[in-house]
Amino acid sequence: MPPIIEVQALSKTYRTYKKEPGFGGAVRGLFHRKFEQTKAVDGVSFRIEEGELVGFLGPNGAGKTTTLKMLAGLLYPSSGKASVLGYTPWERQDGYRRQFALLLGQKNQLWWDLPARESLELNAKIYGIAPEQFARTVDELTELLTVRDKLNVMVRELSLGERMKMELIAALLHQPRVLFLDEPTIGLDVLSQKTVRQFLREYNVKRKITVLLTSHYMADIQELCRRVIIIDQGRIFFDGLLSEVIDRFADSKIVTMAWEAGAAMPAGDLGRFGTVVEQGENRVQLKVKREQVIAVCKQLLDELPVSDIDIQETPIEDVIRQVFGAARQ
Repeated sequence: MPPIIEVQALSKTYRTYKKEPGFGGAVRGLFHRKFEQTKAVDGVSFRIEEGELVGFLGPNGAGKTTTLKMLAGLLYPSSGKASVLGYTPWERQDGYRRQFALLLGQKNQLWWDLPARESLELNAKIYGIAPEQFARTVDELTELLTVRDKLNVMVRELSLGERMKMELIAALLHQPRVLFLDEPTIGLDVLSQKTVRQFLREYNVKRKITVLLTSHYMADIQELCRRVIIIDQGRIFFDGLLSEVIDRFADSKIVTMAWEAGAAMPAGDLGRFGTVVEQGENRVQLKVKREQVIAVCKQLLDELPVSDIDIQETPIEDVIRQVFGAARQ
């Protein structure tokens, strides 16, 4: 069975005018202009199977949004090929446009001066959705996202979290098979983020929808994505399981030890056990090389009045920052 999304050596280059400084530079620019070539996406290739929920990670300017816009048919590539559901996205065939959705976290698709319900009804008319199907879909999605009581509220009067949920409902109204999500939880409070993540996880399992997700919130990636594609400076640096990222790039673990109040801690530098990340009156957190964790824990228990000890993986945010640093070397 062919993959739902297949990208081969996809590139996008922008030609930008480089203005010389000052009035003289502006005048010279009228007759002779200098241009720069900026590669936003540089030979990207990957495959995504039906039902996968894949995290698309990278720092600002890495090429994530440009890639999503090409796959959505909003941008023409400079070179390369892409197939989504058997269609070439930038040919913008009607059959393709009815089977995918693109949700940009910082862009609005609903009409601000209309109630949310009327905005959704307009979208239903555009897609030719039958009234019965529209009612069932809206009822299901508003229940899952806990915004049923907000349908008659003007979009501009909704909170950011409520508005993003309505945007998500609008994107899924025509029941697409592929969903491109660009920062869907940006700016949301913790509770709204959790609701959106839970909804996406359940919807993905129930409908087998294929999702390509970008986010700067690592909690989104950890809770939703088994597989991640990491891109930097327009090129793919890693494509595989999120657990492999941790195994490959996290060379340390976090060891936290605590002791009873009043217990005498021996004098000496705790840094001899590892890098001190945080230290309090009755608690210390150390960053210890992965291969030294067992030996260090034994030494801590032998030498110090430890009442509790905990070992955790390095936070995924720190691992991803390390990955980005390795990609730029």
